[in-house]
Amino acid sequence: MSLLVVGSVALDTVETPFGKAEDVLGGSATYFSISASYFTDVSLVAVVGEDFPENHVKLLKTRKIDLRGLVKTRGETFRWSGRYGYDLNEAHTLDTRLNVFSDFNPEIPEDYRDSEVVFLANIDPELQMNVLSQMKGPRLVACDTMNYWIEGKYDALKSVLKKVDILLINDGESRELAKEPNLVKAAQKISSFGPKTLIIKRGEYGALMVNENSMFSAPAYPLETVFDPTGAGDSFAGGFLGYLANTNNFSEGSMRQAIIFGSVMASYNVEDFSLNRLKSLDYKEIEERFGEFRKLTFFEGLR
Repeated sequence: MSLLVVGSVALDTVETPFGKAEDVLGGSATYFSISASYFTDVSLVAVVGEDFPENHVKLLKTRKIDLRGLVKTRGETFRWSGRYGYDLNEAHTLDTRLNVFSDFNPEIPEDYRDSEVVFLANIDPELQMNVLSQMKGPRLVACDTMNYWIEGKYDALKSVLKKVDILLINDGESRELAKEPNLVKAAQKISSFGPKTLIIKRGEYGALMVNENSMFSAPAYPLETVFDPTGAGDSFAGGFLGYLANTNNFSEGSMRQAIIFGSVMASYNVEDFSLNRLKSLDYKEIEERFGEFRKLTFFEGLR
């Protein structure tokens, strides 16, 4: 099943207590695409500048990601610089230079417009709505957002939420969007805005899925080494939606399995800087960690 992602491709400089990486490949659509590519075919729509390294393009192509929607234009690529302390759940932004991304107005190639699964990565909700207006009736639409859009374009974001099936969002953003400190009540309120399913990403505490019928909670995989959490949420989304697109099954049971695959991809992502760990994966490793997740969460019922 065809999977389309629209979002950012960037060059990041990241510092953590375990090292520093400068001008490395980043961006929400990048992490998502490479993660999802282990499960299904991915088409990417984004913009980069003239300075975008060719070796990054080659990396995306080695994952067989369709790059006809990746536009290179005059100017510099979107750059983000951040630092993490020992609390790796929180990034401290040091510098953001939108560069060519400031004029990003996604034009969806004609043969992408019938994509059956669409992920609207973390971009302006007005652009997300513009993307949806170009699509020809996708079967499943998911989106991400952040506190910047919640605070600055609340009404536009709520308009988008009326048209999406799944919202992926972190716990702090959930509380801010719903204006409700209790996470369960926040999830219920956000569901009333439109999304049939809400997936709350909780970093080292895992993920929570809420819909009108049930709640499902999955832990994060316990790791001995975490080098760089940048892109973990987008890697989660890539594994989650990539698996759903691969199976062509959007049932409750399939979504629960997809959450575990998303958690698997996020756990690998944080083991190294940038895409270094994801690009070296093979599918056998993904299956093995999925099995470890099952053991981690299994328990006997009462007798």
